[in-house]
Amino acid sequence: MTGQFDLYGVFLPSFSAIALCAYGLFRILTSVFAKLGLYQAVWHRSLFNLALYITLLGGLTTILNWLRT
Repeated sequence: MTGQFDLYGVFLPSFSAIALCAYGLFRILTSVFAKLGLYQAVWHRSLFNLALYITLLGGLTTILNWLRT
């Protein structure tokens, strides 16, 4: 595997695809958290969202690297 994928002739790093998937999961989770009212227990919503996105991105990267080996 070269670490790139072809999107209609444009080569993009595989990390950008992982980041896009993590962003999609992030948007879904934030809407679920908002509907359930879980943000009331969070001190700083922006920091929580940043930590959530970084955790999702790291988790997806780890899972995909584990599946690749």
